Amino acid sequence: MSTLSPSLPGGTWTLGDLTVSRFGYGAMQLAGPWVMGPPADRDGALAVLREAVDSGITHIDTSDAYGPRLTNQLIREALHPYPESLHIVTKVGAERDERGGWPTARRPDQLRRQVEENLESLGLETLDVVNLRLGDASGPQAGSIAEAFETLVELRSQGVIRHLGVSNATAEQVAEAQGIAPIVCVQNMYNLAHRHDDELIDRLAAEHIAYVPFFPLGGFSPLQSATLSGVAARLDATPMSVALAWLLHRSPNILLIPGTSSVAHLRENIAGARLSLSEADLAELDGIGSEVTSGRR
Repeated sequence: MSTLSPSLPGGTWTLGDLTVSRFGYGAMQLAGPWVMGPPADRDGALAVLREAVDSGITHIDTSDAYGPRLTNQLIREALHPYPESLHIVTKVGAERDERGGWPTARRPDQLRRQVEENLESLGLETLDVVNLRLGDASGPQAGSIAEAFETLVELRSQGVIRHLGVSNATAEQVAEAQGIAPIVCVQNMYNLAHRHDDELIDRLAAEHIAYVPFFPLGGFSPLQSATLSGVAARLDATPMSVALAWLLHRSPNILLIPGTSSVAHLRENIAGARLSLSEADLAELDGIGSEVTSGRR
């Protein structure tokens, strides 16, 4: 398996003392439908994980809630013992129910158990980065995160977590976490059409804290999708390629974690993110989210 490849789009970023590729890999899609149960093609899932690392990706995003547990077990089967350059980021704060729901699980005892389960399923003694998952399936929800985040800070002091982050968080919750302990990343929904975190991204960039967007093509209106597709057609590229390339252009602290269960699709995503966008392209793309952005400020 290779070490960090300089050919990956976007170069690298540091999460605390960890150097990762800005183009990473999100393991959520390795599980079955609704992120429950085993993948339809187990060998294919293992192959895409190995291809990710062989391509130079050193940032894998996961959670023991995916499957549940099955995605972490696939990562361990495919990649353990892990290359020294590979860093795995996981999440705690939610569990799974029999219907595929994501019930909140942020009591101290629940968080401790989830950290232990991540360590066991991944075959690690220390988790590189643990994000506290907040809110619910509808998005961030206001409220104090102190008790939950302090539990993770305590586990970090015990040596089982190296760095901390937050996911699905409001700007106020990010600030609250920072008032308790340093964080290295924020993972929220953000894309061309959903620009609500623009100010937060800029603030975090100034503080050298990573921002990791999920759903790079989620929630576009028909008009917004048509605009993106038009730019993609002009550039002879896919909408996903344009969306990923725009995210890398948006700010140097943005890290990508697109997911796929296909080796061919992974290669396509990597190639697409190298897409060169002109000032005119960027201006047109920025216009997709202008109404959202202006309405928030």
